[in-house]
Amino acid sequence: MALGSMFGREENQPMSEINTTPLVDVMLVLLVIFIITAPLVHQAVQIDLPRVDSTKLDDKPRVLQVAIDGSGAIYLDGARIDRAELAGQFAAAVQAGKSAPELHLRADRDTRYERVTDVLALAQKSGIVRIAFVTEPAP
Repeated sequence: MALGSMFGREENQPMSEINTTPLVDVMLVLLVIFIITAPLVHQAVQIDLPRVDSTKLDDKPRVLQVAIDGSGAIYLDGARIDRAELAGQFAAAVQAGKSAPELHLRADRDTRYERVTDVLALAQKSGIVRIAFVTEPAP
């Protein structure tokens, strides 16, 4: 039996009252949350910072371009280099710059994995920690 029929209504008429209690409860909860969190937003201390006219420093790290061809020959910045000289160049680059140099490594797909890991080990021993593998995008 429907509640509408208890109050003398016919059973075919829909109930036209809206229960607003859940709506009021949700709105009160949201109001309490807003009252609590609103003062926390403005906790910044007002200070008067000095104004200075200066230029931005572009401290870009030196990039070492290392390439290994299919036969295992190593090239540093386009010039062929021996493995022993490569270790010296890595150490000199680490000591010369203010920031650590980056190593961009290009290796031919026919290069042996052992040769690539050898160059990576030389870089790590020299103190180069930022290493990127350069690849070609897929067609």
